[in-house]
Amino acid sequence: MPRDTYLTGVERRFDKDQVIVTKTDLKGRITYANDIFQQMSNVTEKQSLGQPHSFIRHPDMPRCVFKMFWETIQGGNEIFAYVINRATNGDHYWVYAHVTPSFNDAGEIVGYHSNRRKPEERILKEEVIPLYTALREEEARHENAKQGLAASTDKLTRHLADLGLEYDEFICTLGQGQRRGDR
Repeated sequence: MPRDTYLTGVERRFDKDQVIVTKTDLKGRITYANDIFQQMSNVTEKQSLGQPHSFIRHPDMPRCVFKMFWETIQGGNEIFAYVINRATNGDHYWVYAHVTPSFNDAGEIVGYHSNRRKPEERILKEEVIPLYTALREEEARHENAKQGLAASTDKLTRHLADLGLEYDEFICTLGQGQRRGDR
């Protein structure tokens, strides 16, 4: 799939009752994609199977969030995250993702399973987008990608420490106004 797709600025939306589902192997290559994923990403099943899940990565998604995301699931734990994706025609769509490792009978991770739901607009506008903008700006301030990733990871870590929350607690409390740091 082409990685140089331009951005249209058009947001695709899906219904609150719909769930986007994909499964991947250990390297993040898609092994299953439901119809809603195909519709939102502007691909057919044939086009998506075997592709790295990153083919829908939107450039506005902070790299440090994906770093934390992969460290969590490769460590055998589930994660929730807000993610902006890019359809192959340059449109974008936001999701509230829940990703879990898939295990074989021996307890070894053999892949990953992701369910994505429609996120609340208010949470995106008031909390997620401003945070992601600040993280991307931090990444861009540095002369190379490695330094930018380290700096934005540090910024996110400090933000969570200031709130007194772990990442998963932070994500699950967005929009509730009851975070430890708010008390």
